[in-house]
Parts: sequence; C-alpha cells; structure tokens
Amino acid sequence: MIVVTGATGQLGQLVVEGLVRRVPAADIAVAVRNPAKAAGLAALGVQVRTADYNAPESLATAFADADRLLLISGSEVGRRVAQHAAAIDAARQAGVGHLVYTSLLHADTSTLGLAPEHLATEQAIRDSGLPSTLLRNGWYTENYTQAILLAAETGSFAGNAGYGAISSAARADYAEAAVAVLTGEGHQGRVYELAGDVAWTYPDLAAELSRATGRAIDFRDVSAASHREMLANAGLPAALADAIVDYDRGIAEGDLLDDSGELRTLIGRPTTPLADTVAAILKN
Repeated sequence: MIVVTGATGQLGQLVVEGLVRRVPAADIAVAVRNPAKAAGLAALGVQVRTADYNAPESLATAFADADRLLLISGSEVGRRVAQHAAAIDAARQAGVGHLVYTSLLHADTSTLGLAPEHLATEQAIRDSGLPSTLLRNGWYTENYTQAILLAAETGSFAGNAGYGAISSAARADYAEAAVAVLTGEGHQGRVYELAGDVAWTYPDLAAELSRATGRAIDFRDVSAASHREMLANAGLPAALADAIVDYDRGIAEGDLLDDSGELRTLIGRPTTPLADTVAAILKN
C-alpha cells in the first residue's frame, strides 16, 4: 500500500494521478485533513483516510499497512517541525516500510528562511530509524503565476534577486519524481537534489514574457526595503512580504541554483522548460 499525505494539495493531486497510472488504485490511499475535498481522488478508486498533522491520534490509523508513505511537507510555516515529527512517529508506530519526504533544495546549506524546518524534519526522519528517501525539491515555476499574470497586465515586475539564477521546474516534474521513487527500487537512503535543467534569471523571465505576450515586459531590480514596501502597498500581509523578499535574497545568493540533473534522471526526460510553463499560465 502506498499512502500519500497532503493529497488534496496541488502537488499531492498530481502525485496521486501519476500513481494510478503505475499501480492499481486499490493499492493507493490518501491521508487528508478533510475527506470531503478528496472526492475527485476517491473517484479514481483510491482509499481516502482522515489524517490531520495537528491530531496525532489520527495519523497512525491513516498510515496503517503502508509499505511506502509520501510525507508532503505541511503548509503551516512555524508549525511544521512539530507536525512532521508527529507524522514520523506515527509512521514508525505503523511500521511503514519506506518514508519519502518532500524537503527543500540544498536544505543543509540553504540560507532561505524555509530551510531550518525542513532540515529539522530530515533529522527527525534519520532519528526515527525508518528507511527513507529525501526529495529536496527546488522551486516550482508555478510559484510565479501571480507575478507572471500581473506583469503581462502591467508590463513590468520587480524583485530584489538581481541576476540570481533559479533552477525551477514545473510542479508536475516534481510529482513525477515522487511517483518514480514510490514505485521504484533502490531509492532508500538517497538524498535527491531536484531542480530544473535550465536556470533562469528575472531578466530572462521578462524576456520570455515579452516574447509570449508580444509586448515589452521589463524587470525592475530594487532593494529589499523597496521590494518589501511595494509588496506591503499591494496589500500583502507583512509575513508574506518578508518571505518573498527573503526568497529573492536567497535567489541572489544562489540558494535555488542546481545543475545536478537528478530530477531529469529520476523522471527519465528533460524537465519542463520555462517557456512551456509561462505559456500554460498565460493560457489559463
């Protein structure tokens, strides 16, 4: 049995859809906080189990008979270490045979504010003694959906990343990598640094948007303070604005750059080009 947590999220849904193309749906279960949101997944024939990271008593039952468990990192920044620890302990109690965790690219060296929670989770997994695989996911190109749409409308976008490069890939690429690990062999004990084949900068994104829209799109490189002020004036909560500014700082310092090719190797094909994802975002 393969169990997928966080399966109603964007990544989780793609993973489940990929799994049902590889293994019988009856051999897949999704562990979700709100089963009502998993109706589409249930229609695929997979089992739906109630599991809440904040309700540890629900987790061991949800993970019962799991040969392989995909622990998709939680979305509640600041609470994830405790939530993940509860899930890891439940996996150990349930006798899970192989735990796969979605971590952060170069979590052990990254200066991003996101890194400490992922690194602490990785250590908790090691301490558990469970056979495991760490999928250190880089940036999803789709993270820039709103910025792309706004730039297409206004003709410009801003950031404080300068010419820092981002080795992003499509969310579907990372989902496909998770499916490959969950259904394959020889992955236990591995740490995969997953990122796109071709790195790009914000000026590169502006050039691609100009090509795709047929209008001149420019990127404005601004200071961290100016960027934070712009985001606040746009109505973003202070915590989110700070996070975005921190992401750009990390990009400038190379935190999201990787040329290992491990994602391409896992999925057996080139990663999705920036142009393809930009076109899909503009189309939808």
